[in-house]
Amino acid sequence: MSKLLSISEAAKLKGVSTSTLRRWEAEGKLIPQRTANGHRRYELSELLGIKKELSYTIGYARTSSHDQKKDLERQIEVLELFCAQQGWQYEIIKDLGSGINYNKRGLQKLIRLIVDNKVERLVLTQKDRLLRFGGELIFSLCEHFGTEVVIINRTEDSSYEEDLAQDV
Repeated sequence: MSKLLSISEAAKLKGVSTSTLRRWEAEGKLIPQRTANGHRRYELSELLGIKKELSYTIGYARTSSHDQKKDLERQIEVLELFCAQQGWQYEIIKDLGSGINYNKRGLQKLIRLIVDNKVERLVLTQKDRLLRFGGELIFSLCEHFGTEVVIINRTEDSSYEEDLAQDV
């Protein structure tokens, strides 16, 4: 479900006045939902022009080195199984590189897809698989562009400190 915005939030996002939004409603161009009290609520995805049929689920898997190939394969397997069980059409993006490296090819592709409104949801095996530090920035992008984030919490064999040392 897409995030709902008030008329003033929607007007600010679109760069128009609230009266323009009311006119668009009268013309049938942009129909808001109504609260129990009759207030207008606009779907973020509709305001951003997201075409639901073009958006899909992205599963993102990452490990720090070639030595962790089995862990990468396990992450991919978990993501595929989870997405298939949910009945989602999905694509898996995999990366090999440090969690503190922001220039990984897969991460850059993921960011482009989110900004282009092509990702309905992002699925991770754990929060730090995206980035060791700064993942909140990507999560903020997801929120802004109406992308749901699903984190599958699985216990890991290695500790946080071991993973961090491996990334560095």
